[in-house]
Amino acid sequence: MTHEAIFAGFGGQGVLSMGMILSYAGMIEDKEVCWMPSYGPEMRGGTANCTTIVSDSAISSPIISSYDSVIALNQPSMDKFESKVKPGGNLIYDSTNILNPPTREDINIYPIAGSEEADRLDNAKVLNMIVLGAFIAVTKTVEPAAILKALEEVLPERYHKLIPLNTKAFEIGMAFVNK
Repeated sequence: MTHEAIFAGFGGQGVLSMGMILSYAGMIEDKEVCWMPSYGPEMRGGTANCTTIVSDSAISSPIISSYDSVIALNQPSMDKFESKVKPGGNLIYDSTNILNPPTREDINIYPIAGSEEADRLDNAKVLNMIVLGAFIAVTKTVEPAAILKALEEVLPERYHKLIPLNTKAFEIGMAFVNK
């Protein structure tokens, strides 16, 4: 199994963290991983994305031009990466922030009202965990328990008090897909 994904959105939405958590979860499960971030000089509010590869075998190159899954948290990311989903692949997007939904018919499309759910949890910063939960429910790239363990590794210790909230957000994201 090899899964190539790109997480994309604005800086500050937790895009890079999603990819990093997935990569750590892959390492926890003794898989080969690659995490390659890309962001503009303005970071918060600018564009950000990261390519993440999780594989049972060696990864030959981190440079890829099409993806098994695209996760888009804003319209510019949708516009840029919708065409990069492999036929039969997955497009998971925050339907709250996307005005022009995807039009392709050869891929699996998962609209997730992540920003709305994050608002219900009174913390916009958990959007990334909601969408990551949906991604794991769709792809089963790693076990949910590995994601939650990776969260403890990636989240700075001073924010560990937010782990229960992030766990709840992750579970909400998984439930979106499992309905």
